[in-house]
Amino acid sequence: MEELKSMHHQLLYEGKIYQSLQGGIGIPTMYWCGQEGDYNFLVMELLGNNLEELFVQCGNKFSLKTVLMIADLILSDLEYFHFKSYIHRDIKPENFILGQGKRANQILIIDFGLSKKYRDPKTFEHISFRDGKTLIGTTRYASINCHKGYEQSRRDDLESLCYMLIYFLKGKLPWIWKIIKGYSY
Repeated sequence: MEELKSMHHQLLYEGKIYQSLQGGIGIPTMYWCGQEGDYNFLVMELLGNNLEELFVQCGNKFSLKTVLMIADLILSDLEYFHFKSYIHRDIKPENFILGQGKRANQILIIDFGLSKKYRDPKTFEHISFRDGKTLIGTTRYASINCHKGYEQSRRDDLESLCYMLIYFLKGKLPWIWKIIKGYSY
């Protein structure tokens, strides 16, 4: 739900992405997206906990086996997402949700508000390289190229996934104290 008077309207944009991805591996079912009264709404299937919530419940550490199983499921999600010409640009544990019911054995990817096309869907021509970009996504999981201000691509989603998997194995990231203390990279 998003107020119409809010400065940034992302929900309808996000709904268009969900619509284009429907039926794909790891994509929640969207039932409806639109405006009602003074609000934009996005209605999707009921989902379980996100991976950060599960991680905290498990004492801030997953076993190697669990991390590898998570990696396998998320790689399938990202493969489909990238196949459909999108990059996510905000890979983090909070954006991966456990399915429920018939989808209880799946991890679903959510939050497409920062996502964008990385190639033309007809010609498959990749977006041009650019620098001078502002950091988009979550700082702790952002790729090195993202921190350097380069245009993001599929590799940046994969690099962010690697950082997330390290976090699950170690319980923290080696650079997190720099973020907390405000140091630059």
